[in-house]
Amino acid sequence: MVPNSGKPTPPEIRFGSESDTDEYSSRRIRSFVRREGRMTQAQRRALTVLWQHFGVETQAPLDPIILFGRYAPLVLEIGFGDGESLAAMASADPAVNYLGLEVHRPGIGHLLLRAETLALTNLRVMCADAVEVLERQVPGDCLDRVQIFFPDPWPKARHHKHRLIQPPFIALLVQKLKAEGQLHIATDCEDYAHSMLNLLNATPALINQAVGKGFAPRPTYRPPTRFEQRGWRLGHRSWDLLFTRHDRIEEP
Repeated sequence: MVPNSGKPTPPEIRFGSESDTDEYSSRRIRSFVRREGRMTQAQRRALTVLWQHFGVETQAPLDPIILFGRYAPLVLEIGFGDGESLAAMASADPAVNYLGLEVHRPGIGHLLLRAETLALTNLRVMCADAVEVLERQVPGDCLDRVQIFFPDPWPKARHHKHRLIQPPFIALLVQKLKAEGQLHIATDCEDYAHSMLNLLNATPALINQAVGKGFAPRPTYRPPTRFEQRGWRLGHRSWDLLFTRHDRIEEP
């Protein structure tokens, strides 16, 4: 059974409190920018009817076995957008558990509809800030893969400080990955791609799986998104970064 507080729809996202005294908590990077957008009637129905089957509403530490009712490899996707690729991956690999984090409610509604159509049993969804979930709810050495596809690139130089992939967040991901767990990031922003590559290559706990410590070919398990394919038709490209965590991490 999926932990649920009894509420019929995903909760509103808390944006933090001005009373936070922890410097990192009050100034840290958020995993999202809230852009609600338009919601269809079908998506509204999904948030009302299907959330109780796939949604997770709890602020307690997560126990993957209780969450999914079984022991299996666990993949966390941060910011799944409309959820098409996440649903496709969960459908193609039923032996793996997938947990998706997103705050865009129309996108969550879309994913829930796809999950219903595909009769997925290995998918759970949270409407929450990924940074808070990772810090407070995901156990250490828990995740077999973290995937972050097309995070907001914040292309203007003065906005780079808002980018998600920065050293404190990378360190947090390393803590949550199992030994030899995988970190997979994809982007269509070349500047962000090289920035992330440099940061990840400089992280001692991570090993670049690509030849020459560069970018990796898109793995077959990651289906291209609709927007990504449209970009290809316009002559754009995407960059995939594949890293694994060392089986041993030396204490500082």
